[in-house]
Amino acid sequence: MQTTLERENLKTVLKIERLPHNRFIPEYKTEGAAGMDLCAAISEPVTLKPLERKLIPTGIKIELEHGFEAQIRPRSGLSIKHGITLINCVGTIDEDYRGEVCIPVVNISNEEYTIQPDERIAQMIISKVEQAEIKVVTELSETNRGAGGFGSTGK
Repeated sequence: MQTTLERENLKTVLKIERLPHNRFIPEYKTEGAAGMDLCAAISEPVTLKPLERKLIPTGIKIELEHGFEAQIRPRSGLSIKHGITLINCVGTIDEDYRGEVCIPVVNISNEEYTIQPDERIAQMIISKVEQAEIKVVTELSETNRGAGGFGSTGK
């Protein structure tokens, strides 16, 4: 039987199928990095005009363990320096998806930006998830906040 410490030291396994147009397998750039970088698996530069969006291939397919998802997030440097982010901000890859991982990028700046072949364009984080049991009720419990929405808790 495993101790709590032994269970905490276990890592999930991410299986990656490298497609012919991929040159760089995702990797963590530092020991403390939460996300691994994903590169543009393109043969020539792709230019995004202001407010233009494109789907950029990474050249990989992945297989996640049961109970995990891959979250695709923008790279902070591209976002702040060039206005390049993801259309859906954070994308989810479900454990049963087996197609190529592609990145939906958008240019929210006022200037064109050119994505170079093999450029790091996003990061991927592997996260544990649970499916909830759905229970339909006629009433929800009361809270102090209640139905207060956007901005209701102050600045």
